[in-house]
Amino acid sequence: MRFTTTIRSLAMAVTAGFCVAGAAHAADTEIKLGYAGPLTGPQAHYGEDMQKGLILAIDEANKKGIKLDGKAVKFVLVSRDDQADPRTAVTVAQQLVDDDVSGILGHFNSGTTIPASRVYHDAGLVQIAMGTAPEYTKQGYDNTFRMMTSDTQQGAAVGRFMVETLHSKKIAIIDDRTSYGQGLADQVEKAVKAAGGQVVRREYTTDKANDFTSILTNIKGAAPEAIFFGGLDAQSGPMKRQLAALGLTMPFVSGEMTRSDTFLKLAGDAAEGTYASLAGVPLDKMAAGKEFAAAYKARFKEEPGVYAPYAYDGAWNMITAMEEAGSADSAKYLPMLRKLHRKGATSESIAYDANGDLKEVSVTIYQVKNGKWEMVETMVSQAQ
Repeated sequence: MRFTTTIRSLAMAVTAGFCVAGAAHAADTEIKLGYAGPLTGPQAHYGEDMQKGLILAIDEANKKGIKLDGKAVKFVLVSRDDQADPRTAVTVAQQLVDDDVSGILGHFNSGTTIPASRVYHDAGLVQIAMGTAPEYTKQGYDNTFRMMTSDTQQGAAVGRFMVETLHSKKIAIIDDRTSYGQGLADQVEKAVKAAGGQVVRREYTTDKANDFTSILTNIKGAAPEAIFFGGLDAQSGPMKRQLAALGLTMPFVSGEMTRSDTFLKLAGDAAEGTYASLAGVPLDKMAAGKEFAAAYKARFKEEPGVYAPYAYDGAWNMITAMEEAGSADSAKYLPMLRKLHRKGATSESIAYDANGDLKEVSVTIYQVKNGKWEMVETMVSQAQ
């Protein structure tokens, strides 16, 4: 797949760059930061986006000349491909532990983040993940933190939006049975019912499927006023085309995995009118979104994706905690991360609650208009 070649080339280039720089700064102590995400397969574009955000933060940190334990340090990103597969995630998690990394920035998917988190917890390593299923930070571990708003918070906002803003009282829900898709769909269902709506049909698919005709035909018979899908753009794109082919014109709503250029390409003209939620705020509305975008484009010669700025802040959160503790030892910088309060690219106020969830809750609803994603509304509040 074309993403595979891109990621492998990027990884080789980054590794080579670090090696050359390392020769120039031989006296610097090397601090390894681990990253794991989907770097091959249909989700590679998510993993690439996240990885580039991390790389940008590490580049900047190395230019800053940070000292830990009184010594100049150089941060190095050690990347592993978890293939968005839970079993592979556990394997690469142990590889990262064996590589003697000082912290984990990943995984991307909830389905990989949660099983891998047990490995990191047992090893005593701090983990800041993109995975947003609520179970991640509810395991009772003291080392788990997020880069984005959780699915509990996002699902609540989406459910209310469909009932209260779209005035859709009868909702059909589909999910792909992944931790992410099912978890988000479950939260949407709760919110729909709490807002006075009714779930008239709940259907299931997989993250490998591409024919949804049978599911959509069943849904058509239930006459919903809106359809929500919890899953990836690789499925939501074909699903939206098939909805149009069946003459189903009610609003189609999904989560942040659908808010992508890949969805627009896969859905084609049928993408028009689709809604998608995204944890966070639009890039141009972020605290330092414009500055981040300029730095990203200068470094990678392309526009940043959805996840890059959150990965960037996640990396800086970890590095800032290390700097404040004066150490890359997880046991020493963990307390600093717990009481962290900083302005980042994505927010004026980045801080964590007792579970490792972000205190600031922000969710934005987007809609496809004239072939492009446009913001509909943003909801920002403090977690309860």
